[in-house]
Amino acid sequence: MLLRVEGLAYAYAGAVAVRDVSFEVGEGEVVALVGANGAGKSTTVKAIAGAVRPARGSIRFAGEEIAGRPVHEVVELGITLVPEGRLVFAQMTILDNLLVGGWAPRARNERVRRVDEVFAIFPRLAERRAQFAGSLSGGEQQMLAIARGLMSGPRLIIFDEPSLGLMPKLVRELFRLIASLRERGVSILLVEQNVHQSLKIADRAYVLEKGSIVMGSTGPELIGNPYVREAFLGLAQLSSSVPR
Repeated sequence: MLLRVEGLAYAYAGAVAVRDVSFEVGEGEVVALVGANGAGKSTTVKAIAGAVRPARGSIRFAGEEIAGRPVHEVVELGITLVPEGRLVFAQMTILDNLLVGGWAPRARNERVRRVDEVFAIFPRLAERRAQFAGSLSGGEQQMLAIARGLMSGPRLIIFDEPSLGLMPKLVRELFRLIASLRERGVSILLVEQNVHQSLKIADRAYVLEKGSIVMGSTGPELIGNPYVREAFLGLAQLSSSVPR
Protein backbone atom coordinates (compact mmCIF):
# COMPACT_ATOMS: atom_id res chain seq x y z
CA MET A 1 0.00 0.00 0.00
CA LEU A 2 1.25 3.48 -0.87
CA LEU A 3 -0.83 5.24 1.81
CA ARG A 4 -2.07 3.73 5.06
CA VAL A 5 -4.19 5.77 7.50
CA GLU A 6 -4.97 4.22 10.89
CA GLY A 7 -7.04 5.58 13.78
CA LEU A 8 -6.97 9.18 12.57
CA ALA A 9 -8.65 11.74 14.86
CA TYR A 10 -8.98 15.53 14.78
CA ALA A 11 -11.13 18.17 16.49
CA TYR A 12 -11.75 21.85 15.73
CA ALA A 13 -11.82 23.83 19.00
CA GLY A 14 -13.10 20.78 20.85
CA ALA A 15 -15.66 19.78 18.20
CA VAL A 16 -14.74 16.32 16.89
CA ALA A 17 -14.50 16.25 13.09
CA VAL A 18 -12.71 12.91 12.66
CA ARG A 19 -12.78 10.31 15.41
CA ASP A 20 -11.42 7.00 14.06
CA VAL A 21 -10.59 6.86 10.36
CA SER A 22 -8.60 4.02 8.81
CA PHE A 23 -8.17 3.22 5.11
CA GLU A 24 -5.55 2.48 2.45
CA VAL A 25 -4.61 3.60 -1.05
CA GLY A 26 -2.56 1.24 -3.20
CA GLU A 27 -0.12 2.07 -5.98
CA GLY A 28 -2.01 3.12 -9.12
CA GLU A 29 -5.43 3.06 -7.42
CA VAL A 30 -8.31 5.50 -7.38
CA VAL A 31 -9.81 5.44 -3.89
CA ALA A 32 -12.91 7.51 -3.10
CA LEU A 33 -14.03 8.88 0.25
CA VAL A 34 -17.78 9.54 0.22
CA GLY A 35 -20.16 10.88 2.82
CA ALA A 36 -22.52 13.70 3.66
CA ASN A 37 -21.38 17.26 4.30
CA GLY A 38 -19.66 17.40 7.68
CA ALA A 39 -18.76 13.71 7.69
CA GLY A 40 -15.04 14.49 7.99
CA LYS A 41 -13.85 13.98 4.43
CA SER A 42 -12.06 17.30 3.94
CA THR A 43 -10.53 17.17 7.41
CA THR A 44 -9.14 13.72 6.65
CA VAL A 45 -7.42 14.79 3.44
CA LYS A 46 -6.10 18.00 5.03
CA ALA A 47 -4.48 15.88 7.75
CA ILE A 48 -2.84 13.68 5.13
CA ALA A 49 -1.57 16.73 3.22
CA GLY A 50 -0.18 18.36 6.37
CA ALA A 51 -2.67 21.26 6.45
CA VAL A 52 -3.91 20.19 9.91
CA ARG A 53 -2.11 18.22 12.61
CA PRO A 54 -4.07 15.13 13.76
CA ALA A 55 -4.77 14.68 17.47
CA ARG A 56 -3.88 11.01 17.16
CA GLY A 57 -3.46 8.25 14.62
CA SER A 58 -0.93 7.15 12.04
CA ILE A 59 -0.44 8.26 8.42
CA ARG A 60 2.17 6.22 6.58
CA PHE A 61 3.23 7.05 3.04
CA ALA A 62 5.51 4.63 1.20
CA GLY A 63 6.25 3.09 4.61
CA GLU A 64 7.22 6.41 6.25
CA GLU A 65 5.26 8.02 9.09
CA ILE A 66 4.13 11.49 7.99
CA ALA A 67 1.43 12.44 10.55
CA GLY A 68 2.08 15.99 11.72
CA ARG A 69 4.61 16.80 8.97
CA PRO A 70 4.24 20.33 7.48
CA VAL A 71 2.80 20.78 4.02
CA HIS A 72 6.09 21.45 2.24
CA GLU A 73 7.61 18.22 3.58
CA VAL A 74 4.54 16.22 2.52
CA VAL A 75 4.76 17.67 -1.00
CA GLU A 76 8.43 16.83 -1.13
CA LEU A 77 7.60 13.21 -0.29
CA GLY A 78 5.23 13.00 -3.27
CA ILE A 79 1.71 13.98 -2.07
CA THR A 80 -0.21 16.87 -3.66
CA LEU A 81 -3.60 18.21 -2.55
CA VAL A 82 -5.83 19.94 -5.09
CA PRO A 83 -8.07 21.81 -2.63
CA GLU A 84 -11.74 22.64 -2.83
CA GLY A 85 -12.35 25.99 -4.50
CA ARG A 86 -9.44 25.76 -7.00
CA LEU A 87 -7.41 28.58 -5.34
CA VAL A 88 -5.41 29.54 -8.40
CA PHE A 89 -3.24 32.69 -8.31
CA ALA A 90 -5.64 34.99 -10.15
CA GLN A 91 -3.15 37.80 -10.90
CA MET A 92 -0.55 35.41 -12.33
CA THR A 93 -0.52 33.85 -15.79
CA ILE A 94 -1.30 30.22 -16.42
CA LEU A 95 2.38 29.53 -17.05
CA ASP A 96 3.47 31.24 -13.83
CA ASN A 97 0.86 29.27 -11.85
CA LEU A 98 2.38 26.09 -13.23
CA LEU A 99 5.92 27.15 -12.43
CA VAL A 100 4.91 27.83 -8.82
CA GLY A 101 3.49 24.30 -8.68
CA GLY A 102 6.85 22.92 -9.73
CA TRP A 103 8.90 24.86 -7.20
CA ALA A 104 9.31 22.02 -4.67
CA PRO A 105 12.94 20.83 -4.55
CA ARG A 106 12.02 17.35 -5.78
CA ALA A 107 10.41 18.84 -8.91
CA ARG A 108 12.42 22.00 -9.61
CA ASN A 109 14.85 20.47 -12.09
CA GLU A 110 11.98 18.93 -14.05
CA ARG A 111 9.81 22.03 -14.36
CA VAL A 112 10.37 22.69 -18.07
CA ARG A 113 9.64 19.07 -19.01
CA ARG A 114 6.58 18.94 -16.77
CA VAL A 115 5.16 22.15 -18.24
CA ASP A 116 5.27 20.44 -21.64
CA GLU A 117 3.62 17.35 -20.15
CA VAL A 118 0.73 19.20 -18.53
CA PHE A 119 0.18 21.31 -21.64
CA ALA A 120 -0.12 18.05 -23.59
CA ILE A 121 -2.78 16.89 -21.10
CA PHE A 122 -4.52 20.31 -21.07
CA PRO A 123 -4.21 21.80 -24.58
CA ARG A 124 -6.74 24.49 -23.65
CA LEU A 125 -4.30 25.80 -21.05
CA ALA A 126 -1.44 25.67 -23.54
CA GLU A 127 -3.39 27.94 -25.88
CA ARG A 128 -3.92 30.46 -23.05
CA ARG A 129 -0.54 30.15 -21.29
CA ALA A 130 -0.01 33.93 -21.13
CA GLN A 131 -3.54 34.66 -19.89
CA PHE A 132 -4.18 35.66 -16.27
CA ALA A 133 -5.67 32.80 -14.26
CA GLY A 134 -8.41 35.03 -12.84
CA SER A 135 -9.84 35.57 -16.33
CA LEU A 136 -10.43 31.84 -16.92
CA SER A 137 -13.80 30.13 -16.64
CA GLY A 138 -14.53 27.95 -13.62
CA GLY A 139 -13.79 24.79 -15.58
CA GLU A 140 -10.53 26.18 -16.91
CA GLN A 141 -9.48 27.24 -13.41
CA GLN A 142 -10.12 23.70 -12.20
CA MET A 143 -7.97 22.36 -15.02
CA LEU A 144 -5.24 24.78 -13.99
CA ALA A 145 -5.48 23.73 -10.33
CA ILE A 146 -5.04 20.08 -11.35
CA ALA A 147 -2.23 20.92 -13.77
CA ARG A 148 -0.44 22.90 -11.06
CA GLY A 149 -0.77 19.92 -8.72
CA LEU A 150 0.81 17.65 -11.33
CA MET A 151 3.82 19.95 -11.63
CA SER A 152 5.28 18.57 -8.39
CA GLY A 153 5.41 15.08 -9.90
CA PRO A 154 3.21 13.49 -7.20
CA ARG A 155 2.96 9.78 -6.51
CA LEU A 156 -0.41 10.50 -4.83
CA ILE A 157 -2.74 13.33 -5.79
CA ILE A 158 -5.67 14.19 -3.51
CA PHE A 159 -8.76 15.85 -5.01
CA ASP A 160 -11.11 17.67 -2.63
CA GLU A 161 -14.47 18.29 -4.35
CA PRO A 162 -12.99 18.85 -7.84
CA SER A 163 -16.36 19.05 -9.67
CA LEU A 164 -17.91 21.64 -7.34
CA GLY A 165 -19.63 24.34 -9.40
CA LEU A 166 -18.85 22.81 -12.79
CA MET A 167 -21.37 22.29 -15.60
CA PRO A 168 -22.37 18.63 -16.26
CA LYS A 169 -20.33 18.46 -19.49
CA LEU A 170 -17.21 19.63 -17.65
CA VAL A 171 -17.88 17.18 -14.82
CA ARG A 172 -17.80 14.27 -17.28
CA GLU A 173 -14.58 15.65 -18.77
CA LEU A 174 -13.09 15.95 -15.28
CA PHE A 175 -13.78 12.33 -14.40
CA ARG A 176 -12.30 11.15 -17.69
CA LEU A 177 -9.20 13.13 -16.80
CA ILE A 178 -8.97 11.57 -13.33
CA ALA A 179 -9.26 8.09 -14.85
CA SER A 180 -6.51 8.96 -17.36
CA LEU A 181 -4.18 10.05 -14.54
CA ARG A 182 -4.50 6.58 -13.05
CA GLU A 183 -3.40 5.17 -16.40
CA ARG A 184 -0.29 7.33 -16.09
CA GLY A 185 0.55 5.62 -12.80
CA VAL A 186 -0.60 8.33 -10.40
CA SER A 187 -2.46 7.13 -7.30
CA ILE A 188 -5.57 9.17 -6.50
CA LEU A 189 -7.56 9.85 -3.34
CA LEU A 190 -10.88 11.41 -4.34
CA VAL A 191 -13.32 13.36 -2.15
CA GLU A 192 -16.25 14.29 -4.33
CA GLN A 193 -19.90 15.35 -4.02
CA ASN A 194 -20.78 13.43 -7.19
CA VAL A 195 -20.89 10.04 -5.48
CA HIS A 196 -22.12 8.05 -8.47
CA GLN A 197 -19.34 9.21 -10.80
CA SER A 198 -16.76 8.73 -8.04
CA LEU A 199 -17.81 5.15 -7.39
CA LYS A 200 -17.86 4.39 -11.13
CA ILE A 201 -14.15 5.14 -11.50
CA ALA A 202 -12.98 4.09 -8.01
CA ASP A 203 -11.10 0.84 -7.52
CA ARG A 204 -12.17 0.99 -3.87
CA ALA A 205 -14.23 3.39 -1.77
CA TYR A 206 -14.99 4.14 1.86
CA VAL A 207 -18.09 5.71 3.41
CA LEU A 208 -17.63 8.22 6.24
CA GLU A 209 -20.34 9.10 8.74
CA LYS A 210 -19.84 11.47 11.66
CA GLY A 211 -16.06 11.19 11.47
CA SER A 212 -15.79 7.40 11.18
CA ILE A 213 -15.57 4.86 8.37
CA VAL A 214 -18.78 2.82 8.35
CA MET A 215 -18.13 0.67 5.28
CA GLY A 216 -15.65 0.06 2.52
CA SER A 217 -15.67 -2.00 -0.67
CA THR A 218 -15.05 -1.75 -4.39
CA GLY A 219 -16.70 1.12 -6.24
CA PRO A 220 -19.16 -1.08 -8.19
CA GLU A 221 -20.17 -2.99 -5.06
CA LEU A 222 -20.96 0.23 -3.21
CA ILE A 223 -23.03 1.52 -6.15
CA GLY A 224 -25.18 -1.58 -5.72
CA ASN A 225 -25.37 -1.38 -1.93
CA PRO A 226 -28.95 -0.50 -0.84
CA TYR A 227 -27.77 1.79 1.96
CA VAL A 228 -25.46 3.76 -0.34
CA ARG A 229 -28.11 3.94 -3.06
CA GLU A 230 -30.64 5.49 -0.70
CA ALA A 231 -28.30 7.70 1.34
CA PHE A 232 -26.08 9.11 -1.42
CA LEU A 233 -27.43 8.24 -4.86
CA GLY A 234 -31.04 9.32 -4.37
CA LEU A 235 -32.36 5.88 -5.23
CA ALA A 236 -34.99 3.92 -3.37
CA GLN A 237 -33.73 1.26 -1.02
CA LEU A 238 -34.13 -2.18 -2.54
CA SER A 239 -34.05 -4.04 0.73
CA SER A 240 -33.54 -3.29 4.40
CA SER A 241 -29.88 -2.49 4.99
CA VAL A 242 -27.63 -0.90 7.55
CA PRO A 243 -23.97 0.06 7.14
CA ARG A 244 -21.68 -2.93 7.37
